[in-house]
Amino acid sequence: MTLPEPLPRRRPRSGEELAIRRHQARVIALQVLFEVDVTDHPVEEVLPRTLDEQEATEPIAEHASRLVRGVLEQAAALDARIAVAAPAFPVDQLPAVDRNVLRVATYELLLEPAVPPKVAINEAVEIAKRYGGPNASKFVNGALRTILEQIEQDRKIASDSNSDETGRS
Repeated sequence: MTLPEPLPRRRPRSGEELAIRRHQARVIALQVLFEVDVTDHPVEEVLPRTLDEQEATEPIAEHASRLVRGVLEQAAALDARIAVAAPAFPVDQLPAVDRNVLRVATYELLLEPAVPPKVAINEAVEIAKRYGGPNASKFVNGALRTILEQIEQDRKIASDSNSDETGRS
């Protein structure tokens, strides 16, 4: 009886490899969300097809899937944040690319604590430069900075409120 060959040791992923993987997942998530948004195709069809077409590795597919599902589950709350940050531009009238770039980044700012806010914003700006119109990156940057300020203010208020409640004993 022969023993199977040992599996090669995986070397730890560098920060740069992780950043590239997350960038690819964000782009795939944008593609899926864009198609679902514009065509009303079911996400159950669009997501697997896009992952297959893009030949996404398992970690990229998992991350992209989490972003897509999270954005879709939180769409109303994300759109409400976007609407407050850019009141002159109704969310449903924004270009679909801008709208979905903002949704992904806002989701990350709110619900992905492992992603530093600066990274979420910079990634969104870079994706908007690549896929959006001529002023998309400036618009996305301004809106996300406003959203981040709102989130930080909300967290401070919640923290102060919790401090007050625990301090009253």
